[in-house]
Amino acid sequence: MPSIIKRQLERYRASYLSVWAVLAVDVSISLICSFIVLGVVNIAALSTIYAGDWFAFFWILTALLSSLFAMLLTKTHYIIVRHTTVRDFGKFFLVALVKGLSLAIIVRVRGKATPLTDLMAAADAFITIVALLGLRISVMGAYDYYKSRIRDIQSHKRLLVYGTGDKSVSVITRLRNSPHYDVVGFISSSSKGRRTLMDKSVFHFETLEDFTELVKNLSLYAVLFVKGEDIKREHDHLVRFCNLTGVKLLVAPQISESSDQQSVVMRKLRIEDVLGREEIKISMNEIVSSFSGRIVMVTGAAGSIGSELCRQLAAMEVGRLILFDDAETPMHNLRLELESNFPKLDFVPVIGDVRSARCLDKVFSLYSPSVVFHAAAYKHVPLMEENPCEAVIANLGGSRLVADKCMEYGVEKMVMISTDKAVNPTNVMGTTKRMAEMYVQGLGLARESGKVKGNTRFVTTRFGNVLGSNGSVIPRFRQQIQEGGPVTVTHPDITRYFMTIPEACRLVMEAAVMPFENRIFVFDMGSPVKISELAVRMIELAGLTPDKDIKICYTGLRPGEKLYEEVLSTAENTDPTSHERVRIARVRPVDYDYISACVDEILEAAKEFDVDRMIRLMKAAVPEWKSNNSVFEKYDK
Repeated sequence: MPSIIKRQLERYRASYLSVWAVLAVDVSISLICSFIVLGVVNIAALSTIYAGDWFAFFWILTALLSSLFAMLLTKTHYIIVRHTTVRDFGKFFLVALVKGLSLAIIVRVRGKATPLTDLMAAADAFITIVALLGLRISVMGAYDYYKSRIRDIQSHKRLLVYGTGDKSVSVITRLRNSPHYDVVGFISSSSKGRRTLMDKSVFHFETLEDFTELVKNLSLYAVLFVKGEDIKREHDHLVRFCNLTGVKLLVAPQISESSDQQSVVMRKLRIEDVLGREEIKISMNEIVSSFSGRIVMVTGAAGSIGSELCRQLAAMEVGRLILFDDAETPMHNLRLELESNFPKLDFVPVIGDVRSARCLDKVFSLYSPSVVFHAAAYKHVPLMEENPCEAVIANLGGSRLVADKCMEYGVEKMVMISTDKAVNPTNVMGTTKRMAEMYVQGLGLARESGKVKGNTRFVTTRFGNVLGSNGSVIPRFRQQIQEGGPVTVTHPDITRYFMTIPEACRLVMEAAVMPFENRIFVFDMGSPVKISELAVRMIELAGLTPDKDIKICYTGLRPGEKLYEEVLSTAENTDPTSHERVRIARVRPVDYDYISACVDEILEAAKEFDVDRMIRLMKAAVPEWKSNNSVFEKYDK
């Protein structure tokens, strides 16, 4: 609930009329009731006995004094009006009774008592009790209504939808009966335009002061964006204002993501939404038809890329999904997720290691996959720089084993997940991935030429950093911000190419169904992002101020790390495909016998932990590898 609503409720609960004000109101109501009785009798001309002013004077005076006496005696003015209980009603009955008896007595003292005067006294008492209790019941009803409105605001979060386009209108339609959200209108940063739309107000703002006043008046919980480009356009304006005022930033799901109006749930704004690049979109129809009903295996299934591949394949209703990974707990979590979200999915979680030929033999022989996505790999550059033998055994040796088993067991297609760090590598990890690319390509070419028997078609995909992957910069920054900082960046000028995990996986599958084989597909990653700017935006997205609330510290480049990543896709180094964001890298053809012999020697050295020999062999096989900020720079000389 917005803080403004909390303050309003607390102020209302803590505000009471003074006891003397309550007494004055009750006495006034009692006198008004007496005037009403006199007026009715006189207007109806029921008797001439009351024509004199003396009767009215003594009637009103008696009503005043008796009411005041009875109320002071019973202390009804100390009862909080909106908290009146049934037990308190007796005190008001006593007040009315005292008043009625007093009026009847004064008339008798004056010698004017008749059956009509007794009726007038009784009517006065009755009207008085009805009026006093009616006031309190009305106040209690109003208070209960106010509390119900507060509860309604608590349960229905008040939103403004950004923009007045068709998508914004459709979101309001979908949320009309939402149990979670109450759309109070539209918001636009333009000072011009319509004032109402679909019976909702269109609010405009220009400055932070305008927006703050809007938040206060509407008890605003969040601003809802329906288009990614709007978020990027408003990053330095509305998004910043929301961060400064504590207003949440939400993103509407696409129509395809939720068809049930009653269950539409918004997601919070993520750093991916404000990085300034449009997400790559592809047509899923051909991809779905290619994988539907097939037996598909994913190595590294519990990792960031592997798990997202599994989610997307599960949505395509594959015949069976084989999850292969050696990480027990992440595999368990993925299993629970798939069981919950895809109850009809036929899937098999297998704890196994791509470095084990026997383990791979068991899985391939038992399940006979027709398509294999190979995502298992060590990926952290500094760690692999410190453990080069393990990097070689897993990334190069594991990839070779998977490719060989695909050929041996008649797999139709193997898709290997590579990285932009394989382009002109500066570290061990990138070089192991490049050599894995070379082996897979060489094996595929050997199959084409008839040197090696088999039917497997090989495809390799390269892309850059994926946002939010395990151990990547975004989760690290998020953790540092939650801990109060500082946020650590290696260098002020370091840049990286980014894409989201879902779009990376969609592009992998797009490349997998293209009519090519033995090719390395590269993805257009857009423009590079400065990591220091990324840190600033994440701090702002958390509602904090960089270098004030959270410090940014520069720690220096880590072993094997580049300042700038290579551009994957240009007209000079790639050829086009049917998808404008997917291209084919121009790489030199690799002879299978040569690369197979190289891999044998390198793996032999790695298993013997002969780092010197292993690095020399790798640099000979990949001459473009020039170590950077690494102990292996000496081998370049």
